[in-house]
Amino acid sequence: MAVSFGAIFARFAQAEGVPSLAVACWRLGLAALVVTPIALWQSGHALARINCRQGLLALAAGFFLALHFGTWITSLEYTSVASSTALVTTNPLWIGLASFVLFGERPSRMMLGGIALSFGGSLLIFWSDSQNTGAGSNPMLGNLLALVGSWCFSAYLLIGRRLRAGLPLPAYVWLAYGVAALFLAVVNGGSGSPLSGFSLTAWAVLAGMALGPQLLGHTAYNWSLRHVSATFVAVVTLGEPVASAAMAFVIFGEEFAPLQFGGFALLLAGIYLAARGEKS
Repeated sequence: MAVSFGAIFARFAQAEGVPSLAVACWRLGLAALVVTPIALWQSGHALARINCRQGLLALAAGFFLALHFGTWITSLEYTSVASSTALVTTNPLWIGLASFVLFGERPSRMMLGGIALSFGGSLLIFWSDSQNTGAGSNPMLGNLLALVGSWCFSAYLLIGRRLRAGLPLPAYVWLAYGVAALFLAVVNGGSGSPLSGFSLTAWAVLAGMALGPQLLGHTAYNWSLRHVSATFVAVVTLGEPVASAAMAFVIFGEEFAPLQFGGFALLLAGIYLAARGEKS
Protein backbone atom coordinates (compact mmCIF):
# COMPACT_ATOMS: atom_id res chain seq x y z
CA MET A 1 0.00 0.00 0.00
CA ALA A 2 2.84 2.39 0.80
CA VAL A 3 4.43 1.89 -2.63
CA SER A 4 1.05 2.19 -4.35
CA PHE A 5 0.66 5.76 -3.09
CA GLY A 6 3.76 6.82 -5.09
CA ALA A 7 1.88 7.60 -8.30
CA ILE A 8 -0.90 9.38 -6.39
CA PHE A 9 1.54 11.60 -4.48
CA ALA A 10 3.43 12.32 -7.73
CA ARG A 11 0.22 13.51 -9.40
CA PHE A 12 -0.56 15.80 -6.46
CA ALA A 13 2.99 17.23 -6.50
CA GLN A 14 2.80 17.87 -10.25
CA ALA A 15 -0.55 19.59 -9.76
CA GLU A 16 1.17 21.89 -7.23
CA GLY A 17 3.68 22.93 -9.90
CA VAL A 18 6.61 20.75 -8.84
CA PRO A 19 8.59 19.59 -11.94
CA SER A 20 8.73 15.81 -12.32
CA LEU A 21 12.52 15.63 -11.97
CA ALA A 22 12.31 17.70 -8.79
CA VAL A 23 9.65 15.30 -7.45
CA ALA A 24 12.02 12.38 -8.06
CA CYS A 25 14.97 14.25 -6.52
CA TRP A 26 13.15 15.21 -3.31
CA ARG A 27 11.52 11.77 -2.94
CA LEU A 28 14.97 10.17 -2.79
CA GLY A 29 16.79 13.06 -1.14
CA LEU A 30 14.42 13.41 1.81
CA ALA A 31 14.41 9.63 2.28
CA ALA A 32 18.23 9.59 2.33
CA LEU A 33 18.25 12.49 4.79
CA VAL A 34 15.91 10.67 7.19
CA VAL A 35 17.92 7.44 7.06
CA THR A 36 21.33 9.19 7.47
CA PRO A 37 21.54 9.06 11.31
CA ILE A 38 20.35 5.43 11.31
CA ALA A 39 22.92 4.43 8.68
CA LEU A 40 25.78 6.19 10.47
CA TRP A 41 24.78 4.80 13.86
CA GLN A 42 24.05 1.20 12.87
CA SER A 43 26.29 0.76 9.82
CA GLY A 44 29.04 3.35 10.18
CA HIS A 45 31.68 0.62 10.41
CA ALA A 46 30.49 -0.95 7.14
CA LEU A 47 30.43 2.42 5.36
CA ALA A 48 33.99 3.15 6.54
CA ARG A 49 35.22 -0.12 4.98
CA ILE A 50 33.66 0.35 1.52
CA ASN A 51 36.16 -0.61 -1.19
CA CYS A 52 36.54 0.71 -4.73
CA ARG A 53 34.36 -2.02 -6.24
CA GLN A 54 31.51 -1.31 -3.80
CA GLY A 55 31.85 2.40 -4.48
CA LEU A 56 31.51 1.88 -8.22
CA LEU A 57 28.51 -0.42 -7.69
CA ALA A 58 26.89 2.23 -5.47
CA LEU A 59 27.38 4.85 -8.20
CA ALA A 60 25.89 2.53 -10.84
CA ALA A 61 22.95 1.52 -8.64
CA GLY A 62 22.20 5.15 -7.79
CA PHE A 63 22.48 6.19 -11.43
CA PHE A 64 19.90 3.63 -12.59
CA LEU A 65 17.62 4.34 -9.61
CA ALA A 66 17.71 8.04 -10.54
CA LEU A 67 16.84 7.19 -14.15
CA HIS A 68 14.02 4.93 -12.96
CA PHE A 69 12.28 7.58 -10.89
CA GLY A 70 13.05 10.38 -13.34
CA THR A 71 11.48 8.59 -16.31
CA TRP A 72 8.59 6.97 -14.43
CA ILE A 73 7.42 10.10 -12.58
CA THR A 74 7.70 12.07 -15.84
CA SER A 75 5.53 9.44 -17.54
CA LEU A 76 2.67 10.37 -15.21
CA GLU A 77 2.50 13.77 -16.94
CA TYR A 78 1.51 12.07 -20.20
CA THR A 79 -0.39 8.86 -19.50
CA SER A 80 -2.82 7.37 -16.98
CA VAL A 81 -1.78 6.09 -13.56
CA ALA A 82 -3.07 2.61 -14.50
CA SER A 83 -0.98 2.34 -17.68
CA SER A 84 2.12 3.90 -16.12
CA THR A 85 2.19 1.71 -13.01
CA ALA A 86 1.31 -1.44 -14.96
CA LEU A 87 4.19 -0.93 -17.38
CA VAL A 88 6.76 0.21 -14.80
CA THR A 89 6.25 -2.96 -12.73
CA THR A 90 7.27 -5.27 -15.59
CA ASN A 91 10.79 -5.54 -14.13
CA PRO A 92 10.52 -9.30 -13.28
CA LEU A 93 10.29 -9.96 -17.04
CA TRP A 94 13.35 -7.88 -17.91
CA ILE A 95 15.35 -9.39 -15.04
CA GLY A 96 14.48 -12.85 -16.35
CA LEU A 97 15.59 -11.91 -19.86
CA ALA A 98 18.77 -10.24 -18.56
CA SER A 99 19.61 -13.35 -16.54
CA PHE A 100 19.40 -15.38 -19.75
CA VAL A 101 21.46 -12.96 -21.84
CA LEU A 102 24.08 -12.07 -19.22
CA PHE A 103 24.33 -15.23 -17.11
CA GLY A 104 23.10 -17.94 -19.48
CA GLU A 105 20.18 -18.92 -17.22
CA ARG A 106 17.61 -20.63 -19.45
CA PRO A 107 14.07 -19.40 -18.72
CA SER A 108 11.42 -21.96 -17.78
CA ARG A 109 8.31 -22.55 -19.87
CA MET A 110 6.25 -20.60 -17.35
CA MET A 111 8.67 -17.68 -17.67
CA LEU A 112 8.41 -17.76 -21.48
CA GLY A 113 4.62 -17.95 -21.26
CA GLY A 114 4.58 -15.04 -18.86
CA ILE A 115 6.77 -12.96 -21.16
CA ALA A 116 4.45 -13.70 -24.10
CA LEU A 117 1.33 -12.76 -22.10
CA SER A 118 2.91 -9.57 -20.78
CA PHE A 119 4.15 -8.56 -24.22
CA GLY A 120 0.60 -8.95 -25.55
CA GLY A 121 -0.77 -6.98 -22.60
CA SER A 122 1.73 -4.17 -23.19
CA LEU A 123 0.76 -3.96 -26.86
CA LEU A 124 -2.93 -3.75 -25.89
CA ILE A 125 -2.22 -0.92 -23.45
CA PHE A 126 -0.22 0.99 -26.08
CA TRP A 127 -2.93 0.42 -28.71
CA SER A 128 -5.78 1.34 -26.36
CA ASP A 129 -4.07 4.53 -25.18
CA SER A 130 -3.29 5.57 -28.75
CA GLN A 131 -7.04 5.38 -29.54
CA ASN A 132 -8.26 6.90 -26.26
CA THR A 133 -8.12 10.70 -26.18
CA GLY A 134 -8.72 10.70 -22.42
CA ALA A 135 -5.69 8.55 -21.62
CA GLY A 136 -3.39 11.57 -21.17
CA SER A 137 -1.74 14.40 -23.10
CA ASN A 138 0.66 12.03 -24.88
CA PRO A 139 0.00 8.44 -23.76
CA MET A 140 2.44 6.82 -26.20
CA LEU A 141 5.31 8.91 -24.83
CA GLY A 142 4.16 8.32 -21.24
CA ASN A 143 3.94 4.57 -21.75
CA LEU A 144 7.39 4.47 -23.33
CA LEU A 145 8.86 6.45 -20.41
CA ALA A 146 7.24 4.01 -17.97
CA LEU A 147 8.83 1.08 -19.84
CA VAL A 148 12.23 2.80 -19.75
CA GLY A 149 11.68 3.28 -16.02
CA SER A 150 11.11 -0.46 -15.66
CA TRP A 151 14.31 -1.27 -17.59
CA CYS A 152 16.29 1.11 -15.36
CA PHE A 153 14.79 -0.40 -12.19
CA SER A 154 15.73 -3.86 -13.44
CA ALA A 155 19.34 -2.71 -13.87
CA TYR A 156 19.22 -1.18 -10.37
CA LEU A 157 18.04 -4.47 -8.87
CA LEU A 158 20.66 -6.54 -10.70
CA ILE A 159 23.45 -4.22 -9.54
CA GLY A 160 21.95 -3.64 -6.12
CA ARG A 161 21.75 -7.35 -5.31
CA ARG A 162 25.54 -7.58 -5.51
CA LEU A 163 26.04 -4.45 -3.43
CA ARG A 164 23.39 -5.44 -0.87
CA ALA A 165 25.11 -8.80 -0.25
CA GLY A 166 28.06 -7.07 1.42
CA LEU A 167 26.29 -4.21 3.20
CA PRO A 168 23.73 -3.89 6.02
CA LEU A 169 20.33 -2.56 4.93
CA PRO A 170 20.70 1.00 6.38
CA ALA A 171 24.05 1.47 4.64
CA TYR A 172 22.74 0.09 1.36
CA VAL A 173 19.59 2.22 1.15
CA TRP A 174 21.47 5.33 2.32
CA LEU A 175 24.00 4.91 -0.48
CA ALA A 176 21.45 4.01 -3.16
CA TYR A 177 18.96 6.75 -2.30
CA GLY A 178 21.63 9.37 -1.64
CA VAL A 179 23.61 8.78 -4.83
CA ALA A 180 20.39 8.74 -6.90
CA ALA A 181 19.28 12.04 -5.32
CA LEU A 182 22.67 13.64 -6.12
CA PHE A 183 22.43 12.55 -9.77
CA LEU A 184 18.92 14.02 -10.00
CA ALA A 185 20.03 17.25 -8.30
CA VAL A 186 22.74 17.67 -10.96
CA VAL A 187 20.21 17.03 -13.75
CA ASN A 188 17.76 19.51 -12.22
CA GLY A 189 20.49 22.12 -11.97
CA GLY A 190 21.66 21.53 -15.53
CA SER A 191 18.15 21.74 -16.95
CA GLY A 192 17.20 24.82 -14.94
CA SER A 193 14.41 22.96 -13.15
CA PRO A 194 13.75 24.54 -9.74
CA LEU A 195 14.24 22.57 -6.52
CA SER A 196 12.65 25.14 -4.22
CA GLY A 197 9.98 27.82 -4.07
CA PHE A 198 7.11 25.32 -3.76
CA SER A 199 3.93 25.65 -1.70
CA LEU A 200 3.50 24.14 1.78
CA THR A 201 1.11 21.61 0.26
CA ALA A 202 3.78 20.57 -2.25
CA TRP A 203 6.38 20.10 0.50
CA ALA A 204 3.91 18.03 2.52
CA VAL A 205 3.28 15.79 -0.51
CA LEU A 206 7.03 15.42 -1.17
CA ALA A 207 7.60 14.49 2.47
CA GLY A 208 4.78 11.97 2.22
CA MET A 209 6.43 10.41 -0.85
CA ALA A 210 9.75 10.10 0.96
CA LEU A 211 8.30 8.62 4.15
CA GLY A 212 5.64 6.35 2.63
CA PRO A 213 6.42 4.99 -0.86
CA GLN A 214 10.19 5.31 -0.50
CA LEU A 215 11.15 4.58 3.12
CA LEU A 216 8.31 2.25 4.05
CA GLY A 217 7.69 0.72 0.63
CA HIS A 218 10.97 0.34 -1.25
CA THR A 219 13.01 -0.21 1.91
CA ALA A 220 10.60 -2.96 2.95
CA TYR A 221 11.21 -4.71 -0.38
CA ASN A 222 14.98 -4.55 0.19
CA TRP A 223 14.61 -5.81 3.78
CA SER A 224 12.28 -8.68 2.87
CA LEU A 225 14.77 -10.18 0.40
CA ARG A 226 16.68 -11.50 3.42
CA HIS A 227 13.59 -13.40 4.65
CA VAL A 228 11.54 -14.48 1.60
CA SER A 229 12.40 -15.43 -1.98
CA ALA A 230 12.87 -12.89 -4.75
CA THR A 231 10.05 -14.67 -6.59
CA PHE A 232 7.63 -13.99 -3.75
CA VAL A 233 8.66 -10.32 -3.64
CA ALA A 234 8.16 -10.04 -7.42
CA VAL A 235 4.63 -11.42 -7.08
CA VAL A 236 3.82 -9.06 -4.20
CA THR A 237 4.86 -6.04 -6.30
CA LEU A 238 1.90 -6.78 -8.58
CA GLY A 239 -0.28 -5.17 -5.94
CA GLU A 240 1.13 -1.73 -6.79
CA PRO A 241 -0.56 -1.14 -10.18
CA VAL A 242 -3.84 -2.63 -8.93
CA ALA A 243 -4.01 -0.40 -5.84
CA SER A 244 -2.68 2.68 -7.69
CA ALA A 245 -5.24 2.29 -10.49
CA ALA A 246 -8.07 1.87 -7.97
CA MET A 247 -7.03 5.01 -6.09
CA ALA A 248 -6.65 6.98 -9.35
CA PHE A 249 -10.19 5.95 -10.29
CA VAL A 250 -11.56 7.18 -6.95
CA ILE A 251 -9.43 10.33 -6.59
CA PHE A 252 -8.89 11.50 -10.19
CA GLY A 253 -11.79 9.79 -11.94
CA GLU A 254 -9.48 7.88 -14.31
CA GLU A 255 -11.57 5.16 -15.92
CA PHE A 256 -10.45 2.09 -17.87
CA ALA A 257 -11.03 1.70 -21.60
CA PRO A 258 -12.06 -1.90 -22.46
CA LEU A 259 -8.84 -2.68 -24.36
CA GLN A 260 -6.75 -1.02 -21.67
CA PHE A 261 -8.42 -3.14 -19.00
CA GLY A 262 -7.74 -6.27 -21.07
CA GLY A 263 -4.10 -5.32 -21.51
CA PHE A 264 -3.83 -4.54 -17.81
CA ALA A 265 -5.15 -8.01 -16.91
CA LEU A 266 -2.88 -9.77 -19.44
CA LEU A 267 0.17 -7.86 -18.21
CA LEU A 268 -0.41 -8.71 -14.55
CA ALA A 269 -1.18 -12.35 -15.38
CA GLY A 270 2.01 -12.57 -17.43
CA ILE A 271 4.20 -11.09 -14.70
CA TYR A 272 2.63 -13.41 -12.12
CA LEU A 273 3.24 -16.44 -14.35
CA ALA A 274 6.82 -15.36 -15.04
CA ALA A 275 7.54 -14.83 -11.34
CA ARG A 276 6.05 -18.22 -10.46
CA GLY A 277 8.20 -19.83 -13.14
CA GLU A 278 11.43 -18.19 -11.99
CA LYS A 279 14.07 -20.81 -11.20
CA SER A 280 15.71 -20.81 -7.79
